[in-house]
This record gives sequence, C-alpha cells and structure tokens, in this order.
Amino acid sequence: MSAKIAYDDVEVGTELPAQTFGVTRAMLVQYAGASGDFNPIHWNEKFAKEVGLPDVIAHGMFTMAEAIRVVTDWVGDPGAVVEYGVRFTKPVVVPNDDEGATIEVSGKVAVKLDDNTVRVDLVAMSAGQKVLGMSRAVVRLA
Repeated sequence: MSAKIAYDDVEVGTELPAQTFGVTRAMLVQYAGASGDFNPIHWNEKFAKEVGLPDVIAHGMFTMAEAIRVVTDWVGDPGAVVEYGVRFTKPVVVPNDDEGATIEVSGKVAVKLDDNTVRVDLVAMSAGQKVLGMSRAVVRLA
C-alpha cells in the first residue's frame, strides 16, 4: 500500500474526516484477549468502582488505536504513519448497557514537514470530555 493523499494537495488546516467509534463491554473483552491486558478495571464493574473509577473503562491503548484510525483511513495506508503519540487525559467510561460509549475523533494538518510528511493533530472526546491530549501523528504522504 501507499498513501493516497498527495503532500502538495494538503495545507496547514486541512481537516480530516471526523469519525465516531462505538465501544462496548464486549469489545473490551475482545481487546483484552488480543492484547493480554486483563486488568479488571476494563471488565469488572465492582472492582473498577472499588478502586475509585466511575465504572469500567476502556484500555488506553484501545482508545489510542481507535483515534489513529482517522489518520489511517484518510491517508489510505497504515504504514504511512511514521510517528504517533498521545497523553491519556481522561478515561473512556463504558457502561454496561446496549449502547456502551462513543469516542469522537477529529483531526487536522497542523504542520507541513520535510520529506513529504505532515503532522496531524487529533482531538478525541468521549462523554463531552477530552480523553487524549497531545495526540499527534506524523504521516508520510504521496
């Protein structure tokens, strides 16, 4: 694969298509199995509340992975992501109901760098709160 977006076709301020991702308890159990992270704060409501959380929370790395999908879907190639980092600011609380939680992610080109790369800044929100801070990806474009 290669990036479908050309460096010359973007400028600082170019907005990526925003996306909303659903998160259910079943998804957290699947992620726990795939990642090996079986911390009970991600699946056991009683335990999560005993340690001071409002409810079960999504894995930070799960949240991070959902957010970068905005970039990989936009550029058309996950391998185009050269660098990616975030700070975890608030947890994604996942209630035990049929709806779960949502993560709303938007992004825009913040800086055009050398070598056909751009820095994309992401904003990830859940329940009206910013759940990732300093969420930035460097992406190599065509």
